[in-house]
Amino acid sequence: MAQLIYSRLSHILRISVNKHSVLRTGTEIKPGPACCVQFARCHRSVDSKTLQERQKQQMAKGLPKQKPITGVKQVIVVASGKGGVGKSTTAVNLALGLMANNPLKSVGLLDADVHGPSIPKLMNLKGNPELSDNNLMIPLTNYGVPCMSMGFLVDEVAPIVWRGLMVMSALEKLLRQVHWGSLDYLVVDMPPGTGDVQLSISQNIPVSGAVIVSTPQDIALLDARRGAEMFKKVNVPVLGLVQNMSVFQCPKCNHQTHIFGSDGARQLADTLGVNFLGDIPLHLNIREMSDRGTPVVVSSPDSPEAEAYRKVASAVVQRLEEVNT
Repeated sequence: MAQLIYSRLSHILRISVNKHSVLRTGTEIKPGPACCVQFARCHRSVDSKTLQERQKQQMAKGLPKQKPITGVKQVIVVASGKGGVGKSTTAVNLALGLMANNPLKSVGLLDADVHGPSIPKLMNLKGNPELSDNNLMIPLTNYGVPCMSMGFLVDEVAPIVWRGLMVMSALEKLLRQVHWGSLDYLVVDMPPGTGDVQLSISQNIPVSGAVIVSTPQDIALLDARRGAEMFKKVNVPVLGLVQNMSVFQCPKCNHQTHIFGSDGARQLADTLGVNFLGDIPLHLNIREMSDRGTPVVVSSPDSPEAEAYRKVASAVVQRLEEVNT
């Protein structure tokens, strides 16, 4: 990845030098009739278009070819522009919601957050993955969902102090050296931000769509918008926005309080021209069940919180059908 970025940077610098050279040539034309000036402007315009077209061709050559993950039909990435908005909890309950809505569908879960893996805790999984006959890692499974995470390969409390190239190498192994079997959906819990990991996954594997998670808070919405715009630039369909922690209902008096604001993600979805996938309430049950490693969709399937996640899962499937038609 670093080599690819360096190659692109070098190419952009070469284009910049050539462009300045062309502009200097144009300005050095001696004054003459108006037709000569018009010809010079036209010449510069043609050169500029040629350079832009050549740049597009070179950039296309530099991009890696997308290669599907063996056995996986559709990849859904769950992302957010910033941390702390409940993205991992949403990814876990989305995966379980997809299975709850249609038990015939097989769903896997990939933790792409190398520095801060959350899936082992949320899915109550520990241990090291075994290897198949082909030396592929066999995912650990709970609640019927096969899971893979860097958290299975390092000590639980060990900090993962790695530079970019090591992170990308680890991510490549998590993508390519795992025996997923046959999956209808692979839900990928992305790290926060819009950096190397997001670009690498978007460019190396065919992603069916991205789900953006945000709270209604303005500061979270700013980063959520950046995340959505990034996926649009790399031609990944944005399936829609999930508004997490949308409302808090007092367990004693049932009074509802919009702690982080009201309908911010819904309004952002309208601004971006993407779907609003649903609201997830700020509820103690979601937090407690997540900390215990028993996600609310399986631990309290009849609760309003679980129903909210299943509705989001239904909206995601509907959007995938629309994108694929």
